[in-house]
Amino acid sequence: MSERLGQKNWFIADGFIPPISNGDQESHESICVLNCNLEQVELEVIVYFEDRDPLEGLFYSIEGRRTKHIRTSWLKNDQGEQIPLGVPYAMEIRSNQAIIVQYSRLDSTQKELALMTTMGYS
Repeated sequence: MSERLGQKNWFIADGFIPPISNGDQESHESICVLNCNLEQVELEVIVYFEDRDPLEGLFYSIEGRRTKHIRTSWLKNDQGEQIPLGVPYAMEIRSNQAIIVQYSRLDSTQKELALMTTMGYS
């Protein structure tokens, strides 16, 4: 592939994993990543909070020419630390190669669930 598609650094400013769910759908958030490269990419996610130091060391790999929806609640560092539920946060996604990042949230805290999605900021 001769042209570079995407960017290596992405930002999501509005993160919040709803602490409760209602009905069959679990409230969750996802980093939606498109890797158009032939090679596997390595991601690092850094999570920023209002009242504490960043959560670092969250790594994920995506094979070449693949897409992956990574639930933010699945991410853990080597110490087993995760993004807490019900706490506002923001994310920086770093990649060793250019990727495309979209962000989605399913909020099922009410019977009338809401789905929100937006492109990350590069």
